[in-house]
Amino acid sequence: MTTTPVRRPERHARPMPPARRLPATDWILIGAVLALTLIGCLLVWSATSARAELTGGDPRGFLQRQVLNVAIGLGLLVAVVVTDHRWVRIMAPLLYLVAVTGLVLVLTMGSTINGSRSWLVLGGMSLQPSELAKLAVVVGMALVVAERAEWRRRSLVGLPDVLAMVLIAGVPAALIMMQPDLGTMLVLSATVFGVLAAAGTPRRWLALLAAGGVVAAVGAVLAGVLKEYQVDRFLAFTDPTLDPRGAGYNVEQARIAVGNGGLFGQGLFSGSQTQSGFVPEQHTDFVFTVAGEELGLVGAGLVVVLLGVVLWRALTIAARTDDVFGRVAAAGIACWFGFQAFQNVGMCLGIMPVTGVPLPFVSYGGSSMFASMLAVGLLLNISRRAAESPAARLSPTPRVLVRR
Repeated sequence: MTTTPVRRPERHARPMPPARRLPATDWILIGAVLALTLIGCLLVWSATSARAELTGGDPRGFLQRQVLNVAIGLGLLVAVVVTDHRWVRIMAPLLYLVAVTGLVLVLTMGSTINGSRSWLVLGGMSLQPSELAKLAVVVGMALVVAERAEWRRRSLVGLPDVLAMVLIAGVPAALIMMQPDLGTMLVLSATVFGVLAAAGTPRRWLALLAAGGVVAAVGAVLAGVLKEYQVDRFLAFTDPTLDPRGAGYNVEQARIAVGNGGLFGQGLFSGSQTQSGFVPEQHTDFVFTVAGEELGLVGAGLVVVLLGVVLWRALTIAARTDDVFGRVAAAGIACWFGFQAFQNVGMCLGIMPVTGVPLPFVSYGGSSMFASMLAVGLLLNISRRAAESPAARLSPTPRVLVRR
């Protein structure tokens, strides 16, 4: 007797649920920013620990406040990263309005520090609205370009678009010049030029705008808009020996500090110029001289390399995103960071005039740290948006920033 084997029903494999993709994160950018803030905290600590007239007897006072600034800045960064990109665009006009309102309040109830009426003192905390204005101008101009491209279906930047972007930048620029804050004005001018170029503005218009900027600068000097000490700084830049104990003192002492460092530096907390307090405003505008003297060419070079990494990632994000708003905003942030870093390092080396701008992520101060971290958060938000878009998955080829 033969038995027929019982055929068991086939088991069908259960369909696996789609893998949940983690949000794309630019860890290189995050790592460079965190490294810069860590180095900055150490340099600020070294520049202030021996200055009892600054710290009030607490050698770690500035270090603790800078760590708090970094922590708040990182919180702002995370908040921007996790915000939906549509809300980021919706909040752009509000950011611009807050920045302009802050600049107006500075002129009516602000405090004068180092000859410039640029600060609002609120509850014992000093805020500089002009730092936020840099980011506000970038996102405002980017929003104009995006609206033009998406709603009017035009690929070329027309004269009305350029005029709208110049107007958006012109209002904060005029308020900043009334303070007057020459350093911020120079950074803002370079940033605006970069945004216009990234938006696809024809070269002839860029040349006309550049020429107009030069004429406006000359007119400001002739009209007496700049204060005497600001003009003296430019004269000292051309010849520091004209006033070695006045306008040229900062440049001369900064050069000495950087020159003392050699290849590997004199060691953290051991710089002769730094610990003696010879370099004015060393924890803010001249913090790079601390790196040059105490960490030497190697340490100062590391700071420059990390800043270069931030610019590289910003430009990479701008080139790879399909979103017009994101592309122009990322390019504008790169121009902002790039020129401000060049201006700060240049004045410490004597190749740029002293204008009083902080080194991004390194100098002491909450306003600059908060604005810079908000900008990095926007870069990471744009990067995530680009990685999640279908076009990015189908064609990862970088996009050209400027249409010719």
